[in-house]
Amino acid sequence: MKKRITMAAALCAAAFCLTGAAKQWTAEDIRTLQKGILTTGAPALYDIDQNGVVDVFDLGLLKRSMNETGEVTAQSIPITAENARLQSRSILKDDVLWLIQSGSAAEFTLRGESASLTLAGSSGIRNGADYRPRYAVYVDDELLCDNIMEQESETIELWKGADKTATVKVMLLSEAMYGGVGIRSVEVNSKAASPVTPVAKKALKIGFIGDSITCAYGVEGASQGDSFKTSTENFSKSYAYLTAQKLGADYTTCCYSGHGIVSGYSSDGAKNAESLIPDCYETSSKFADYGSAWDFAEPCDAVVINLGTNDINYVAKDPETRGPEFVDAYKAFLKTVRKHEPDAAIICTVGTMGGDDVYQLIEQAVSECGDARVSCYFSKTHSMADGLGSDWHPSEKTQQNSAFVLADKISRALGMESDMIGLNAADEASYDLVQEGTANAAHYVSDFDKSFWVNTVTGGTAPTDVQAVLSGISLRKGTYRLTFECTGAASEYPVVIRSGKTAVFEGTGSASADGAKYDETFTVDAAYDNAELAFLLGGKDSYSVTLRNISLVRIS
Repeated sequence: MKKRITMAAALCAAAFCLTGAAKQWTAEDIRTLQKGILTTGAPALYDIDQNGVVDVFDLGLLKRSMNETGEVTAQSIPITAENARLQSRSILKDDVLWLIQSGSAAEFTLRGESASLTLAGSSGIRNGADYRPRYAVYVDDELLCDNIMEQESETIELWKGADKTATVKVMLLSEAMYGGVGIRSVEVNSKAASPVTPVAKKALKIGFIGDSITCAYGVEGASQGDSFKTSTENFSKSYAYLTAQKLGADYTTCCYSGHGIVSGYSSDGAKNAESLIPDCYETSSKFADYGSAWDFAEPCDAVVINLGTNDINYVAKDPETRGPEFVDAYKAFLKTVRKHEPDAAIICTVGTMGGDDVYQLIEQAVSECGDARVSCYFSKTHSMADGLGSDWHPSEKTQQNSAFVLADKISRALGMESDMIGLNAADEASYDLVQEGTANAAHYVSDFDKSFWVNTVTGGTAPTDVQAVLSGISLRKGTYRLTFECTGAASEYPVVIRSGKTAVFEGTGSASADGAKYDETFTVDAAYDNAELAFLLGGKDSYSVTLRNISLVRIS
């Protein structure tokens, strides 16, 4: 074996001279050779050391020949699916790789002493100033630039003056309907024969189908009073992107603001048949510059459908007729998605911007579709407490909270263990009032924001005589953060998290006229499947409090 290795090394220079001039080796050659060696055998083309056998020694020599040319050369290299890992939908047109959907991205490893990107602007650069495409460039996951594309061609310097290897990512941050951003080439001065290679494919892939919520419309808007601008639409802050990041997944998207299942957004309830996701799903992009059929070449492990918000006004105008119409259209769309994603778990949701009634229709569609791998859940409606983005759209905090929940749903659907990080245990809890002894109290829990109002007439003799209890809470080992607000006459009361007779956490809350805030972090040393969070309000007569924004979140 030692003799064989020595011989292979000695032949390397001669082999490269003999083969390098006739063939420009690429990363794809390495993958083909490796696959051939591991399976059915590689073609004779890859007999690099010319000993009549194609084997692992040839693979080593091929890699060596690619890694170093011995001199720095200036190279202009187009970015394609061969040398970059592509996220979401993109098309190659006129020798330009166009990023055309929310989050469409090209990721690659680049080696050189200096490097720059040449980008191209679609016809979207001629949109009004507030509606032009937005993109970002990252180097080793650090944001290098975040720009609005306003020119037909633009050059971005990545680095210069240092021989380095780095991961580069170019991402479209705005949505498809405002146009794409193209990558013409990478210009690099490098000793490497192939200085651009794709980043590794992730083990998991998720598809996201949705509307403005998925696009992260207005996520960077200052308030709900701001109007839409692509400068405040940032897919990297969308629940979709954050979910993929959390699960270490590749992703693909199809999302358009204002679009729905049977009707796009309609302020007066009239049908908007021009803005339907089922009409867009099988095309690369709705934008006029593109519009080719999409091939669904890489299957997803899970597909998330977040649609129905824009259908609400249309359906509500005539629910008896339009409700069944929505259900039938939703079932038809599920069949279309299943046709292209035969093995995926499909998860349907709505609710971030409201929509209890339309969610009931989604539940009906899911139950009637006859597909055991389709499920649904109601997304928690966003609140003023978490802030609002442009035109009453979800804030960055809401998008992050939604990602935590969705990551858990996907994990469970795929049989993966969920870390439960970021989940608010209070969201899934049962709210009730427990009274003992002579206590006499009433309570009310708001369906809208889960605020918990307790009015005590007779408080009994001890704090435990009146308890506002959130039950059915699952806890895991780790660090938790408990926060809430309490409005009422100035007072203090015990707060306890317990499992049976075991006190997991004990603290003291307070009430005030303007809403006293509580914020405490603590450690859970064991797992508990049926814990309770209890506010001990007894022992005081003629006492009324309202608990709001109750949050019990595992943070690590």
